[in-house]
Amino acid sequence: MTDDTTNAEAELETSENRLTIRRTFDAPRERVFEAWTDPEQVDQWWGPDGFATTTDEMEVRPGGVWRFMMTGPNGNEFPNRIEYDAVEEPERLAYTHGSPDDPEQFRVVVTFDAQGDSETDLTMEMCFSSAEELDEAVEFGADDGAKQTLGRLAEHLANGGAT
Repeated sequence: MTDDTTNAEAELETSENRLTIRRTFDAPRERVFEAWTDPEQVDQWWGPDGFATTTDEMEVRPGGVWRFMMTGPNGNEFPNRIEYDAVEEPERLAYTHGSPDDPEQFRVVVTFDAQGDSETDLTMEMCFSSAEELDEAVEFGADDGAKQTLGRLAEHLANGGAT
């Protein structure tokens, strides 16, 4: 269960058409990157509180695709599609996030910066095609959802990858 104290550790900022979230994890960079790119692990933590993720396909390589279904607490299903533009293990991921109907909703760059041997600073920058699209995403809850998702990742890492 993720609470507000977990979410408080994430820093969020918006500018023009960008939403950026930063968080420090008590785990080595390689471990955080692995949790982000291993479908068995991602299904345990990806998504806002109360959501479940089921991966259908995940090929983490430039041009590779991650197809997954997010199921909300009310049972509503949200199909997602990510196409990887760049994969620099364990430093950086760049991808285009969308759905089967709209494959290019926004672009994302995630950087994993090692802080010594046991901490990682993660920065996730989402770039929308316009300020209006960013506003719509925030209205939909993308900002809180991102905080909650990274809170769930922190719990996953703290529990050694256990559900």
